[in-house]
Amino acid sequence: MRHVPFPLRVAAGLAVSTAERARELPRQVVELPVTVASQVLQASMRVQQHVTELAIKGDDALSTLRRADESPEWATFDEDLGDDADAPAASGNAEVDSAAADPWAEEERALAAEHTEGEFDVLDAPGGLARYDELTLPQVRARLRSLSQPQLEELLAYEQAHANRPSFVGMLTRRIANVRQAGEPDDTRGAAAGE
Repeated sequence: MRHVPFPLRVAAGLAVSTAERARELPRQVVELPVTVASQVLQASMRVQQHVTELAIKGDDALSTLRRADESPEWATFDEDLGDDADAPAASGNAEVDSAAADPWAEEERALAAEHTEGEFDVLDAPGGLARYDELTLPQVRARLRSLSQPQLEELLAYEQAHANRPSFVGMLTRRIANVRQAGEPDDTRGAAAGE
């Protein structure tokens, strides 16, 4: 076979490519709307990304020129809502305000005050708890582990004779039962060892 000149070979390749594309044209016509829509969406997303990047760069540039608001107008805090009748008023003393918000802080202060009281106040108190009548349920609960069974029984008798508050009576009764139950295995072991 003779050598065919290069331009003629290129022309033959172009004719074959055109024929192939002509055969694929009906399929491409059906896919054309989807392809166009996809390309339009991609272009619009690229534009949105570029606009967003420009806005972020603009925010960064403007933030160096002005100070940020200390409290944005859309932000609301409990202090901004005003004083309610049932909410405790702020005293201006941060330590007192935080203690009022934290019930454990109140309990710690009560424990500290109890340790600074005189011995005579504790001796006259039921179960050894000074100012028992002024203590809240959590404050009493915090002190129960330090009391012996006779002190707990004395405290229960005092509570039943005076205020007889069901929550206090129930708590003291359960604690006495737990102390008795914890004491039984020790007694049985001692009796078994003695035999």
